[in-house]
Amino acid sequence: MDTTFLFPVQLSLRVAALATLTSLIFGVVLGWVFHRCRFPGRELVDAILSLPMVLPPTVLGYYLIVLLGRNGFLGRWLQDAFGVTLIFTWQGAVIAAAVVSFPLIFKSARAALDGVERKYEDAARTMGYPEWRVFLQVCLPLAGRGILAGTMLAFARAMGEFGATLMIAGNLPGRTQTLSLAVYSATQAGQDSLAAQLVLVISVLCTLILWVSGRLLTPKWQA
Repeated sequence: MDTTFLFPVQLSLRVAALATLTSLIFGVVLGWVFHRCRFPGRELVDAILSLPMVLPPTVLGYYLIVLLGRNGFLGRWLQDAFGVTLIFTWQGAVIAAAVVSFPLIFKSARAALDGVERKYEDAARTMGYPEWRVFLQVCLPLAGRGILAGTMLAFARAMGEFGATLMIAGNLPGRTQTLSLAVYSATQAGQDSLAAQLVLVISVLCTLILWVSGRLLTPKWQA
């Protein structure tokens, strides 16, 4: 099969998987923090963490360039300390997709953890469980369906990411060109057949993911 078709598909799956894994780790940990802790400015922090859901992708891309670019605080440190640059790399695409998809997992994890009845947590604590065991052995299993559904939605969002990825990773065929960027390039070049194939792939994948996440969110008694 033509690499102009295969490479964007493979790269998008890799970027979406790594971005979702990154978002899952941070999203669940922060969801647990918000579930357990009350602190001043809590809702303001929640709003800031949720911003990627509503900000234009180009604005997120700009923030990432300011942070990770060669003149950015983190970007300059990575370059000086490790010789690593994230601009115009597929790793940069992972970061962009992770930032965009993070709120979907964070919000789902927080809602799912808040839905766990306190009596189960309190019962575990009376048995001498430390907080990490309460989280891993009580809260996480009970909130698992909601977290998994949010993870599936985040994966679909990462698969379709365009604006922030374009700004930080560029649209380099064979290097950083994801499915959504390949569709854009094929359409601009008049390659309607290739664009249609790529659109079909991403549409089928995202439909399947949304169907599975919908099934996970459906209460067992309604399934």
